[in-house]
Amino acid sequence: MNEQESYNIVPIGWVTGAPRNLRLEIKPEFSPALKGLSQFSHCQVLWWLHEFADDQFRQTTQIQPPYDETLTGVFASRSPIRPNPIGLSVAAILSVDEASGIVEVAGLDAYPGTPILDIKAYFPSADRVMEVTVPDWAANWGDWTTNN
Repeated sequence: MNEQESYNIVPIGWVTGAPRNLRLEIKPEFSPALKGLSQFSHCQVLWWLHEFADDQFRQTTQIQPPYDETLTGVFASRSPIRPNPIGLSVAAILSVDEASGIVEVAGLDAYPGTPILDIKAYFPSADRVMEVTVPDWAANWGDWTTNN
């Protein structure tokens, strides 16, 4: 294992639009990868938290959640401050235009200009868990989201 190993990650596109009307604009060379995505109601979007990519944020390992006084590790949070600033959101697919590389989504918590790293179709059999446990500070977040 090489601790100094690095990886070359390139955006496949960018988030565009307005906060209540977001689109994933996919680069032309990746638009063929959208084939079949329109048959799904939801997708997972991996995106680069570019506003938190500075070394000062990437060195942070513990934070205080906004709803509690308990200090927690960043891996036990949804904080954008992380060693590798990668975001993950489940979004509802409103439409897919393969020809233009545009995917209209709802429920994405990224901003216009955010680089998109990957899109994965949402499969309930693999992407949800029936019985979960969360700490007290996250207990009132609810059990489900509608994302639309």
